[in-house]
Amino acid sequence: MFVDTAVVTIQAGKGGNGAVSFRREIYVDKGGPDGGDGGRGGNVVFEASENVNTLLDFRYQPELKAKPGTNGTKARRHGKNGEDLIVKVPMGTLIKRDGIVVADLTAHGQQQVIAKGGDGGFGNAHFKSSVRQTPRMAEKGELGDAFTAELELKLLADVGLVGLPNAGKSTFLSVVTNAQPEIADYAFTTLTPNLGVADIDDGSLLIADIPGLIKGAAEGKGLGDQFLRHVERTAVLLHLIDVYSNDVAADYETIRDELGLYSDELLQRPEVVVLTKADGLDEDIITMQKDELQKVAPQGTKIMAMSSTAHQGLTEVLRALRLQVDATRQSELAEAEADEADEVLPVITLSSEAVDEAWAIEKDGDVYIVTGPKIEKFARRTNYDQFEGINRLRDIMKKLGITHELVRKGATGETIIRIGSDEFTLIEQ
Repeated sequence: MFVDTAVVTIQAGKGGNGAVSFRREIYVDKGGPDGGDGGRGGNVVFEASENVNTLLDFRYQPELKAKPGTNGTKARRHGKNGEDLIVKVPMGTLIKRDGIVVADLTAHGQQQVIAKGGDGGFGNAHFKSSVRQTPRMAEKGELGDAFTAELELKLLADVGLVGLPNAGKSTFLSVVTNAQPEIADYAFTTLTPNLGVADIDDGSLLIADIPGLIKGAAEGKGLGDQFLRHVERTAVLLHLIDVYSNDVAADYETIRDELGLYSDELLQRPEVVVLTKADGLDEDIITMQKDELQKVAPQGTKIMAMSSTAHQGLTEVLRALRLQVDATRQSELAEAEADEADEVLPVITLSSEAVDEAWAIEKDGDVYIVTGPKIEKFARRTNYDQFEGINRLRDIMKKLGITHELVRKGATGETIIRIGSDEFTLIEQ
């Protein structure tokens, strides 16, 4: 079963907690803190694979969870890092978060971390200093990234077949490639996209066939609108038209209109237009139909005729497609190299450290709410069951200037401070 969209819940692993431990050995008095750090939580990593061709598995397994890190232990033993979860997806898969593309995997073996595991918490050995000989605090591990992602597959092909239903797309694909699409003498025989490889001379072409389009497809009529995404990445469009149509020009414009409604870029895509089922037809009629198409097709569009069942004109069509694909790929490569060669002017921005240390204070009733990347990270890692841990957080707030600003805004020692989901008083009670 071919599935090209899916929604999954992604959960990276939680970091392990740091340990509170003190060295205990015979003849060694007050050995000092030796609690180890927690391990990092596992990442969720997506990998493109040529051995996967559908997103069907994600319909049955919509939850993707990486392993958590383990807690630190005594003797400064670091907790084990959580194992990354490697998720295999077809080449051409887009991963979106809140509608924004976070990854586009197009090459076999290409990987990208989609959700980062949480950092492990520091053990009490980390906090030993000249003034703090016996720290009885340790940090909690951070939660890993968690969100809902939308997966969308766009087939990677050299040539995309478009045309009205029953224009002969599946027959052409079955004759020139190793694909075996369903073929019958009625519209909408093709219900899902098909891929096939056509060998021509010393090379090959990867061809994608999608269900036929009809007028109004962009508004949801018919089936093809569900799969137009699969021709977005193709280098060339092969537009097939039934030579026996009463109005080949109208058929051509119908498909072009629907392509334009879906994406303006598809109208700019190079194309080859071919009249199908031309075996046994008078050459004058074929020429007349070509002339009708020439009136509405963009200037320079190659218009040909063939018969898939009679194996007439197939080689010429494939050669024309290969020439167009090669030219398009070379043009894309040249544009990419030109973009890389463009000089990029330096942009002056705030350093990442300055951004991380930025914070803000809001008041909600009697509670003061503190926000900011760095202070929120410290708050998440604080174990509020340990008074030393809370006091450490208060010290950090002083160093960042947060405490001074809270007092200036009217906070007192008994004032409730909220950072993230945790609350505590400004001064130890």
